[in-house]
Amino acid sequence: PDMATDTTEVFPHAPLPSGRFMQNGEEWMHTADGGQMPVKLIKPLDLLKDEAVRKMLGYGIALSQQVSRFLGHTFDDIGSLEQLMAQEYGARLGGKKGNITIYTYDGLYKLEVRVQAHLDFGPELQTAKALFDECLMEWSAGAPPELQAIVSRAFNTDSAGKVSRTGIFVLLKTESEDPRWQNAVRAIRDAMVVIGSKTYVRMWMRDRCDGPWTSVTIDLAKA
Repeated sequence: PDMATDTTEVFPHAPLPSGRFMQNGEEWMHTADGGQMPVKLIKPLDLLKDEAVRKMLGYGIALSQQVSRFLGHTFDDIGSLEQLMAQEYGARLGGKKGNITIYTYDGLYKLEVRVQAHLDFGPELQTAKALFDECLMEWSAGAPPELQAIVSRAFNTDSAGKVSRTGIFVLLKTESEDPRWQNAVRAIRDAMVVIGSKTYVRMWMRDRCDGPWTSVTIDLAKA
């Protein structure tokens, strides 16, 4: 007889504690408020939800651990490739900022490494704001509302007292021939301080060499 092929996918699972314990010969569970409750007094629906969450979280935790291992192996492989290229071919992989794009020979797959700098702003930012405000006050009759809105958005702070980085970058791209405006832009650039960076790996694929790229999704929210 023909043997049926089992196509069931096997996913790793990190078993979570059952949350149950024995006390005086009975099964008990801890309650969310720090108390204890005999299992026989807990509603069947609550027990069902408890088991379902533990099962799903077990798969989620295992997947998270697997992704972490995958990322570590990926960086190890990139490092090995960089070292091999430097030793064997005297070539450098990537640009000065650490950004890398590598393609397969057939052009159907590529891997990108992107280094994103984390910026903060020094006291020069207040000087820049004063110069922008001076320009806008003098131009009050002729300053476009859009320009005033750009400056306002850039220097509006969030709940942590931080200015909008996106607004600042938009402001930097806004040109004016007024020397004070140009000085303000220079003050913003002087105020930028790199306080760290984070490296991201992105993977892409396509079915033909002139086709659109599709990202290999590892983000749970986008899967």
